[in-house]
Amino acid sequence: MATNPPIYPPPPKSNSNLPLALAGGAIVAMLAGNIYLFTQIQDLKKESSKSSDAMQAEIEKLQEDTTAVGATSRKHAEQLREQMDAGLRQTMSAAQAAAQKAKQEAVSSSEQTARKLEQEQQQMGQKLSTDIGDVKQQANTANTKIETVSSEVASTKTDVAKTKTELDKTIAELKSVRGDLSGTNSLVATNGKELAALRRLGERNYVEFTLLKTKEPQRVGDISLLLKNANPKKNQFTVEVHADDKTTQKKDRTINEPVQFYVAKAAQPYEIVVNNVAKDKISGYLSTPKDRIPRN
Repeated sequence: MATNPPIYPPPPKSNSNLPLALAGGAIVAMLAGNIYLFTQIQDLKKESSKSSDAMQAEIEKLQEDTTAVGATSRKHAEQLREQMDAGLRQTMSAAQAAAQKAKQEAVSSSEQTARKLEQEQQQMGQKLSTDIGDVKQQANTANTKIETVSSEVASTKTDVAKTKTELDKTIAELKSVRGDLSGTNSLVATNGKELAALRRLGERNYVEFTLLKTKEPQRVGDISLLLKNANPKKNQFTVEVHADDKTTQKKDRTINEPVQFYVAKAAQPYEIVVNNVAKDKISGYLSTPKDRIPRN
């Protein structure tokens, strides 16, 4: 048995105007885009032309400015060269004038120096003449002084001889008194004149003293003395001698009597001579040997 083919429904009817509309819209859109692009291109060309014109104007202005600056620089350079030339001419003129002035001053200074030297030579000659006169006068004065000095020397020699004669006489008048220890006689001075004569002999050292009655010993030379008693009526005195850490009493001694004692550092005795006895006071001198040879 034969089968019947299937029956399909008829296809729907297509709208034939839609593609045309779409194609037309696309063409219109393309035309609008092209017009817009053309317009933009034209605007860009105008802007580019304006920029090119402005740039060309700037370039022309820069060229003009460069030309003006070059001209100004050349003008300044010419002015500077002219000023330098003028300054150089002035400097040369000033140098020539200074050299001329220095030459004139040198000549003038030389003339002044020559005149000054001539004046100084004249002054020196005058001074030399004056000095020669002064020297002659001084020589005369010196001769006079020499004569005076010679006279004074002669007079001094006479005085020395007289003094020596008086000294010898004084020494001859000195009393020779026996000491209380050595058993030998000693020259004793009773006043200042005789003590001076002893000093001139130069045999011993002499130390004058005035001893008061006190509680503590008094330093005389290199020893110490303590006055214990003084009797003006009898011209007697008592003293303590402090030497070598020892104390020795010299009792009831009289004036102008050598009171002798030994010390360890001298072979010859020390001597005390009292020339004056007053109330609670005595005065005299200490005589010590010049040669300090220790005693054995």
